[in-house]
Amino acid sequence: MAVIAWIGLGNMGGSMSANLAKAGHDVRGFDLNPEAVAAAEAAGVKPVASIAAAVDGADVVFTMLPKGEHARAVYLGEDGVLAHADTRTLLVDSSTIDIASAQALHDAAAAAGFRFVDAPVSGGMSGAKAGTLTFMIGGEAGAVADATEYIRPMAANIIPTGGATTGQAAKICNNLMLFINLASTAEGAVLADRLGLDKQVFWDIASVSSGDSWALRTWYPVAGVVPTAASNNDFAPTFTTELANKDIGLAISAARDTGTPLEIGEHVQTLFQRLIDSGQSGKDCSMIIKLVDGSFESSN
Repeated sequence: MAVIAWIGLGNMGGSMSANLAKAGHDVRGFDLNPEAVAAAEAAGVKPVASIAAAVDGADVVFTMLPKGEHARAVYLGEDGVLAHADTRTLLVDSSTIDIASAQALHDAAAAAGFRFVDAPVSGGMSGAKAGTLTFMIGGEAGAVADATEYIRPMAANIIPTGGATTGQAAKICNNLMLFINLASTAEGAVLADRLGLDKQVFWDIASVSSGDSWALRTWYPVAGVVPTAASNNDFAPTFTTELANKDIGLAISAARDTGTPLEIGEHVQTLFQRLIDSGQSGKDCSMIIKLVDGSFESSN
C-alpha cells in the first residue's frame, strides 16, 4: 500500500481521502480547518500539522482546493509541496481551477523535476462519498497512468484527456453544460407546474425523453421527486451557489481568452450572482429555481 499525502479535506477531499484510507493506504491529511481535519481523522485519515509533514516520504500527493490561488500557494509557496516533497513523488491536483493556474503548476513542477497531473473530478459530494467520481486527467502519459492506479478507490470512471491542463479544460466545459442544464430544468419544471402537470409525471416523462440531463436526474429542483436533490432539504448544499458561480466563471474566463461567445453561460452566471448578492451563497445551486417561480423575490 502507498503513503499518500492529502491536502484539502473539505466536502470533497475529506470523503475522497477517506476512501483511500479504506482501501488500505497510509493517508496523511492536512487542512487549515480543524473541523475538517477531525472529520477526516474519524474516517481513517492521519492528521498532520503541515504540508511538509504530509509530503515527507509520500508516494503521491493529492490536492483538493477551492481556487487557483490556493493551489498556487500550496504548491509554490515557501512551505509548499515543491519545497518539501521528494521529486520521486507524483503530484495530483484534483481542484477545479483556472487554466492559467493549472499551466503554472505544470510548468513549475516540471522545472523542479516533478511529475504532475491535473485531475479534476465530476460527481459531487455524493460521488465523493460513494467512491464513484469521474476523474479527468491531463498530463504526460506515464504520470497519468501512475495516477490512475492511486485514483481507483475513489472513481467509477477515469478518463485520460491528453496533455497538460486538458483535465481542467474538460471539467470547465462539463460544468458549464451542467449549470445551463440546471437552469433549463428549473424553467421547465416551473412551467410544467403552471400548466397543470403533476410534478412526478412530468419528471417521469422528461427523464426518458429529450429533456433528460444529469441535473434533472440528480438535482431536480422540485421537492419530493428525486431523493438526492437538495430541494428536499430546504436547499442545504450538495454543491453551493458560490462554487457553481466560481466554476461557471472559469468557463466564461476561458471563453473570453479563446474568443468563444457564451451568451447562455453568462446569463446563468447572472442568476447565480443574484442569489449570492442576496446572501444565499452557501445554499445549493439548484435554488436557482426560486428565481424562476418567483418565491425568492417575494421572500426578500
